[in-house]
Amino acid sequence: MDLAREAAEEAAAPGVVGEHVGVVSEGDRVVTHYFEAKEPGYRGWRWAVTVARASRAKNVTLDETVLLPGADALLAPEWVPWSERLRPGDMGPGDLLPTEAEDLRLEPGWSGEDEPPPNSLVSEEMAQLVDAEDAELTDRPVAATSRGSIAAVAEELGTRRARVLSRYGLMEAADRWDEAFGPRTPMAQAAPATCVSCAFLIPMAGSLKQAFGVCANEFGPADGHVVSLAYGCGGHSEAAVMPTPPKPAPHALDTMRVDAYALRPERGEGSVPAEADGASEDLGHS
Repeated sequence: MDLAREAAEEAAAPGVVGEHVGVVSEGDRVVTHYFEAKEPGYRGWRWAVTVARASRAKNVTLDETVLLPGADALLAPEWVPWSERLRPGDMGPGDLLPTEAEDLRLEPGWSGEDEPPPNSLVSEEMAQLVDAEDAELTDRPVAATSRGSIAAVAEELGTRRARVLSRYGLMEAADRWDEAFGPRTPMAQAAPATCVSCAFLIPMAGSLKQAFGVCANEFGPADGHVVSLAYGCGGHSEAAVMPTPPKPAPHALDTMRVDAYALRPERGEGSVPAEADGASEDLGHS
């Protein structure tokens, strides 16, 4: 056991090898000694030192020294690939999110040729640019098409791309949108009406327009988001229509001027004469 402790202390930092906690026989003349590990962050771990002795030999030799977790050891969580760890909102400015070549959400589009168009990210030309040290991904216009051609129709329908959404990708997006702004949300359950009759609903194009639209009510909880036609909120355009305020009556005065009035009547205009008519006697008491 002394040889095992010396080996553990040599492999570990000074003062982190604890008490001897057990010994396990691995085979004929091969045993493993376990010592408590006191490293910070390694709760429940043990130093395992395996020693052996050859047949008819007197000296014990060292096989290996390793730090192993115990039954109640503090372990790191299981590693998960980045594609499974990624969550909505994790991407920032300048980040690139690659898609797998066999992504179930995508399927080949129509390019008119066996090779993808030159502006596609899966074309050989773009792959060479990406491999370059100073590469920059830039949008390149698709070659001009004649009106009425199959390529023009495909471009108008939005399918003249290297890859387009598959049915699986559409259904996955629909389930995600329905969970966020669908009929089973508490907001929709308490709404006076659904979005299908709301004036703030902007219809979508494509096959999803039968079930989804975009909310354009800046005061609603789903402004700018894709909502289910069965979703609803208190901001419905017809939920509480405010009556038109009555038109105020016209002003009763037809002129706006100031009339001047004297504080005292003019001489001769009052009911009391300004001067006495004749001599008056003094009135007094007799």
